[in-house]
Amino acid sequence: MNAKRGRPRNVETQKSILSASYELLLENGFGSVTVEKIAERAGVSKATIYKWWTNKAAVVMDGFLSAAAARLPVPDTGLVFNDILIHATSLARFLTSREGKIIKELIGEGQFDSGLAEAYRTRYFHPRRLEAKHLMERGVQRGELRENLDLDLSIDLIYGPIFYRLLVIGENLDDVYVENLVKYSFTGINSD
Repeated sequence: MNAKRGRPRNVETQKSILSASYELLLENGFGSVTVEKIAERAGVSKATIYKWWTNKAAVVMDGFLSAAAARLPVPDTGLVFNDILIHATSLARFLTSREGKIIKELIGEGQFDSGLAEAYRTRYFHPRRLEAKHLMERGVQRGELRENLDLDLSIDLIYGPIFYRLLVIGENLDDVYVENLVKYSFTGINSD
């Protein structure tokens, strides 16, 4: 979280603020959310919000992340192909859900708001990328993937097309597409 120093957060107040920011984000989109509206919905002062978050982008991202965390489990099936398939499919399903469509809006807004772009990169995308990297590292350790595999490039190869479809060409992003994407990618990165 992007917390400032000071008194510890009251858990119930924090939940109320995060819930309010997420609800407003879903209802109105990022551009319409203000700290004033979050404070009013949560029943707190703006000063309380600014005591714990540096700006609107930080509190909105925390609200979004707290709501989204349960939607993206990190699998451990014992097979790297299955783990990456589950991970990539969960991500694609989330990104095409009502809540996940917020990511498209945040990415768009981030082109004009560097604080927001930094928030979604460091607090949403980097952790997802690190999860994928750990899944692939396990595959290398178990001998399922080549030892000299460029993990970062492999992650780009698998996950990049998901975002290309989502953000650039707007074509269907479904389970069949993700499964084919992972299959074709693994043809080039497995240890056989």
